Amino acid sequence: MKALILITMVVSLALPLGSASAHVPYIERQDYSASIPFSVQNIEQSIALYAWLQTDGTHPSDDVDVATFVIDEPTRFYAELLVPACPSYVDFVPWFLVTGPGLPDLSVEIPFSLPDGYGAVIAPNVEPGTDREMFYEPFGGKSYYRGPTLDIELSSPGQYAVYYWDPNGMGGDYVGVLGFKEIWKPKDIARAMVVTPLIRNDRELHTSCITE
Repeated sequence: MKALILITMVVSLALPLGSASAHVPYIERQDYSASIPFSVQNIEQSIALYAWLQTDGTHPSDDVDVATFVIDEPTRFYAELLVPACPSYVDFVPWFLVTGPGLPDLSVEIPFSLPDGYGAVIAPNVEPGTDREMFYEPFGGKSYYRGPTLDIELSSPGQYAVYYWDPNGMGGDYVGVLGFKEIWKPKDIARAMVVTPLIRNDRELHTSCITE
C-alpha cells in the first residue's frame, strides 16, 4: 500500500507538461550532440527531455540536439516540443524533425546533414513574434509555450533520430516530449524523485523565468 502511494505521488510530480500521461524527466547534463546523442530505450515510453540549445548570449546558436532510437516493427511515434514561458523566450521558437529509413525526402533546407539515405518528417514552429498558446504546469511551477507536435507511424525497421534546432539562431531552453505510453519502472520512479525537485526550483533553466 505504501509503495502504491509513493508511486502515485511521484508520477503526479512528474506530470510536467499538462497532458494526460506522465513523462519520465531527464535533464541534459552534457550536450545531446550527433556524436553523443541521447539514447531512447523505448520510443513509446513517455519521457521529457529538459534540454538547451546552447548560446553565449552574443552569437547565434548553431547547436543541434539529437536523440536516437531503434524500432524493429511498425511503431507509433509521438513527439512534442515546448518552451518555458520566460521573458527572454518570447521569440524562441525551435523546430524538430524525425529522420530514418523509409521517410520522405525533405522539401526544406536544414542547417545540418542527415545520415545518408535517410528521409525526414519535419515539425516547424511558428514565426518569432507570433502569439503562442500557453499553459501553467503546477508541479514545476512555471508556464510553457506549446510548440509543434508529430504523431505518425514509422514503418521501416532500423535506427531513427530526432533533431532539435533553432533556425533563427537564438538558442535557449526547451522540453522535448517523446512517447505516448505511461510506463514507470523502479529506476524511472527513482529518477523522478531526484529530477522533479530540480525542475520545480528552475535548476534546468539557463535564464531567469521571473516576470517583473
